[in-house]
Amino acid sequence: MSRTSRLRLLAGACLAVLAACSGGDGDPTPTEPQTPATWHKDVAPVVQAKCGACHTEGGIAPFALQTYADAFAHRAAIKASVQSGTMPPWPPSEDCSTYKQDRSLDDAQQAVLTRWVDEGAAEGSAADAVAPATPTGGLSRADVVLQMPESYLPTQAPDDYRCFIIDWPETRTRYITGFRADPGNRATVHHVIAFLAKPAQVSGFQALDDASAGPGYTCFGGPGGDARRATWLGGWAPGSLGQDFPEDTGLRVEPGSKVILQVHYNDHGQRASADRTSVAFKVDDTVKKVAIVQPWTNPDWVSDKVPMRIAAGAEDTTHVWSMEPTPFMSFISEGVFVNNVPITVHSAALHMHTRGTHARAEVQHPSGARTCILDIPRWDFHWQGSYALQRPVQLWNGDRLTVECHWDNSAPGATERRWGEGTDDEMCLGVFYLTQ
Repeated sequence: MSRTSRLRLLAGACLAVLAACSGGDGDPTPTEPQTPATWHKDVAPVVQAKCGACHTEGGIAPFALQTYADAFAHRAAIKASVQSGTMPPWPPSEDCSTYKQDRSLDDAQQAVLTRWVDEGAAEGSAADAVAPATPTGGLSRADVVLQMPESYLPTQAPDDYRCFIIDWPETRTRYITGFRADPGNRATVHHVIAFLAKPAQVSGFQALDDASAGPGYTCFGGPGGDARRATWLGGWAPGSLGQDFPEDTGLRVEPGSKVILQVHYNDHGQRASADRTSVAFKVDDTVKKVAIVQPWTNPDWVSDKVPMRIAAGAEDTTHVWSMEPTPFMSFISEGVFVNNVPITVHSAALHMHTRGTHARAEVQHPSGARTCILDIPRWDFHWQGSYALQRPVQLWNGDRLTVECHWDNSAPGATERRWGEGTDDEMCLGVFYLTQ
């Protein structure tokens, strides 16, 4: 073979090698096969962190997801709910803001749960088990624990809203710096809200309790009575672990006050059973910043001076309430804050009733710019909560705090709705944890 022929042969061989190594479209580079997902190594840590607080024996979820056998039996439901985004429930829009204790699944977690089911839902070896991550949040200590005075057996179905008055035991002014609720019957307790009745308000709420047979009294949307002046102390919804309030902040509580627990029971079509819920508070003698939990809505809607009408047959009714708060904070907070000083929003909640479809809270700045605080694009009356902001939002003079609510009242036989406490009434309410 001539020298020229040998060179041509070598060049051809090199080109063949280069083509094979290039991973071109016609000949992709082989990839390592993906190791099959297993319960112990891949799935259990996700389920324990994101689902286990509700899906536990006797919990509010319809079945437990604590063991491999639990998950294997419900593997089809796990895949379907993950792919549809219905579970775990996390209503806030990710396009608005970021929050602490986020229950939502990221893309990788969704993928591993789906892949595990598709591959046959293998258990794997217990030796490969990964310790679950430490849950985010939780109450660091419980200084005051209060329990409903006696057990209550729900009398209304499927939903029963009941308020219970509990003595505040402290004999000097102190500050609540963290909150946790502990439902006595997790199978039926759907949410808990703790309100504070100040000494001057106690008699009004006690009259409601005295007029009602059995433990507590019926309430809906709030504690009844002088609800507009009752201070929110904290709330619980399924999956909540409780939490400390922002460092060096707290809610002032005077001796002689009462705690009112509003408990929402939902029987899920099952036979009612008794409950005796308790709440725990972290309490300190002093704080650097006194906080308030501020309901935010149009007072003219509440008084019906300007009715919040939701017309019968309307598929999308919208009402918006917007006001600059800083010039009026002394009045709004009953002297806790002063006027014309910036306020900081640390957490937010939104509240409507059963016809709600979408709700949003935001700050409207004088420049025309807007800062989203909380957006619930698909309202679900049965999944409400308070969401702690990763980055608190500050409002200055000129900034307007805004709530916007949408309803669908087009069901057959619908009648006009307005603001009210009843199941068939409606609300448009924001609730914010504020400091100054």
